[in-house]
Amino acid sequence: MLDKTFDPKAAEPRLYATWEESGVFAPRQDTAAEAYSIVIPPPNVTGSLHIGHALNNTLQDILARYHRMTGKAVLWLPGTDHAGIATQMVVERQLAAAGNMSRREMGRDAFVDKVWEWKATSAGSIQQQLRRLGASCDWSRERFTLDPELQVAVRKVFVQLHKEGLIYRDKRLVNWDPHFQTAISDLEVEQREMDGFYWHFAYPLADGVTYEHPIAFDEEGKATEWETRDHIVVATTRPETMLGDTGVAVHPEDGRYAGLVGQWIDHPITGRRIRIVADDYADPAKGSGAVKITPAHDFNDFGVGKRTGLEALNVLDAFGRITNADTPDVPAEYCGMDRFVARKAIVARAEAEGWLKEIEKTRHVVPHGDRSGVVIEPWLTDQWYVDAHTLAQPAIKAVEQGDTTFEPASYSKIYFEWLRNIEPWCISRQLWWGHRIPAWYGPNGEIYVAESEEDAREQAMADYDSEVVLHQDEDVLDTWFSSALWPFSTMGWPEKTEDLARFYPTSDLVTAADIIFFWVARMMMMGLHFMDEVPFRRVIINGLVRDEKGQKMSKSKGNVIDPLTIIDELGADPLRFTMAILSGTRDIKLSRQRIEGYRNFGTKLWNAARFSQMNEARRVEGFDPAGVQQTINRWIRGELTKAGRQVSAAIEGGRFDDAASALYRFVWNVFCDWYLELAKPVFTGADEATKAETRAMTAWTLDQTLKLMHPVMPFITEELWGQLADQGAPRPEPTLIGAAWPDLPDAFIDPSAEAEIGWLVDLVTEIRALRAEMNVPPSARPPLAFVAPDDATAGRIARHRDLLLTLGRVSDIAVADATPAGAVTFVSGGATAALSLAGIIDLAAERARLQKEIAAFDSDIGHVNKKLGNPNFVARAAPEVVEEQREKLAEAEAGKAKLQAALARLDAVG
Repeated sequence: MLDKTFDPKAAEPRLYATWEESGVFAPRQDTAAEAYSIVIPPPNVTGSLHIGHALNNTLQDILARYHRMTGKAVLWLPGTDHAGIATQMVVERQLAAAGNMSRREMGRDAFVDKVWEWKATSAGSIQQQLRRLGASCDWSRERFTLDPELQVAVRKVFVQLHKEGLIYRDKRLVNWDPHFQTAISDLEVEQREMDGFYWHFAYPLADGVTYEHPIAFDEEGKATEWETRDHIVVATTRPETMLGDTGVAVHPEDGRYAGLVGQWIDHPITGRRIRIVADDYADPAKGSGAVKITPAHDFNDFGVGKRTGLEALNVLDAFGRITNADTPDVPAEYCGMDRFVARKAIVARAEAEGWLKEIEKTRHVVPHGDRSGVVIEPWLTDQWYVDAHTLAQPAIKAVEQGDTTFEPASYSKIYFEWLRNIEPWCISRQLWWGHRIPAWYGPNGEIYVAESEEDAREQAMADYDSEVVLHQDEDVLDTWFSSALWPFSTMGWPEKTEDLARFYPTSDLVTAADIIFFWVARMMMMGLHFMDEVPFRRVIINGLVRDEKGQKMSKSKGNVIDPLTIIDELGADPLRFTMAILSGTRDIKLSRQRIEGYRNFGTKLWNAARFSQMNEARRVEGFDPAGVQQTINRWIRGELTKAGRQVSAAIEGGRFDDAASALYRFVWNVFCDWYLELAKPVFTGADEATKAETRAMTAWTLDQTLKLMHPVMPFITEELWGQLADQGAPRPEPTLIGAAWPDLPDAFIDPSAEAEIGWLVDLVTEIRALRAEMNVPPSARPPLAFVAPDDATAGRIARHRDLLLTLGRVSDIAVADATPAGAVTFVSGGATAALSLAGIIDLAAERARLQKEIAAFDSDIGHVNKKLGNPNFVARAAPEVVEEQREKLAEAEAGKAKLQAALARLDAVG
């Protein structure tokens, strides 16, 4: 006999070990089987399972388990990313905590050895955590982005792209992290809103130039007064960068400065002559309309400098200190100063010398390194770049013509927007942990790009008469570079492997919206370029998990839901089901209570299995569901078939919420609430033939239900499958994970049985709803009458009389020509029925109760409408707060409508 409850702590590790040891996670060897493949978005090797991982990997596992059960050869390929900055930071911190020498004191080779030692002993926790979630990856094919085979692939790609002119070295602006002294990607930049200042500086015009500046205007905005100025005012939030100014920009249509374009300014600190240029970047409505241009320290300024021919002068070093290495006119007193110390010094000087005109408070966004926490500097430096524009064109075309699709389709807009406006991709990082750039430098600065040092030396021999010392580039590649090759490098490329032939292109990619451009687009570019084929047929974008109020989860807010804690306390299945059923929105509102609710769903399934077992529902050798005679058995067969269609279509379409909802409705509302209730009288009845058929049908339906449920809730379903193995005839499939997806033909749907049981279900539902609305005590059994029913309804009443008495909790069922006195009427299935409540409830008291509750709803509706009608509230309140009020309004209006309908029924009684 089944235990009273499912024990996930005991069952989950045992079941997962059985699956993994059986080899079922590997693709089936049948070469005739259709291939289905999916590569895991590789989590950082330093990482721990968070709620986003739980969502993403649950959805992937649903796909893998479903397609495996449909008979396909499924490859779900797992792996981890070497995570350059994150891993290097972890090891450096460990060295510091242990009192060891620093990375730079240790030297590159020794430090990299230490990182490999750390990986061997401390990494791997996230793989075990994915196992706890139930991820059915093929762990025998697990990859790491720094595996030797993947290093070969990375070097080959780099060399080939360089030969094709698609990788090159250039001096451009990058996001520079002064703490780690490396360039970082946009994804590693955290934009923080902070309080700051605009300092307004007067820059003196050179050569005695003056102009008339408007200072007063009429109602139409036309200037009425002017003053003569020998300076132009600019504003900045970063005064320290003014040391690198090489121009001031004004809008070409700004009449105030039309006569100044082409004139010169004497820089107030360096004395450098800088030119006034016209460029659309300057906004006449913002500040003075004039903008200082520092091409080496601002991305927008860099663009202005390129368009107008302004020089880019670097005045910061790698540590964020002032330097005059590029331009000697930077005063020595500032050299070596930290950028923020220099800021204060420059402001103090401007104030002392009289060219500080105004200090304006502002709230602005400041970029920070997401790991270092320091302010990021746009910095001009030599880096390696990919010509992303050229590679992007085939990637754009592939999605335009449907070779790869997005689900939901709207996310393709993000993809197109980025690729159509793509900039060169900076791929070099000033780190030690990662794929070292395969470029070597000769004594005279020549660059030799090669897959090995030996190949580089052969190239160098063409330039030198004898062996020369070459030194390899110190930088490593951006982590996203190796990740861009993930769909094919993990399958053995550049070798022509069986896996590549069978599983590339992959079928699906499941990932988050925030890395569509950082990862998805780059995989498309690389896959098309090196494999001449898209890397995946479909991209499924999952939402962002937030707390129950719609706020982003953070440790500081204390609203983080730890998936490992949930698995410890509730099991993996409730978490997985919650992730699936909530996955249809961009912002998933998650609460522990929601997960606990779906644990109850698992309990409902377990109890249904116990009930079936207690009523001797067993598999019967040779049982054919197509031949059942009883109406309830033909009905549940059809309902199961429809549910199976819905679940299959939803999973195939990447609509995991629809799949979970269909499962919930069938298991809870159809199988448990109705079929088993309708079967109870059969199990306790005297008709042995009917009883035998219903027991066999119950056992068969339960088995098919476990199959449908398995991709979403694998542990509890596998446990039930095993525990019920001895209940009747043996199954051909010893494990559920290896079982075939249910084959449910259209012929299983029986319209007549559906109509018959549908009538019964609707009628009982109406009776129960009416009892609840009218506050009828549970123990009360009012009589039910049908008013002038037709012959079909009369026949149904006769056939289901006993069930109606039990399920409707009524004392008698009669047929009447008119509505009995003191009865409340309702319509169900086209027939009018009347429930006699006079003498059972106090009609006057019930009417007063309903009126009081309606008034309470009116008060709530008025209160919420007042809030939502206030423009200030709607404009200033957080979006989730406004949405919460709208939901409250909808709930109140629905509640009021329900009570009004009940009151109208009472009024009809008289």
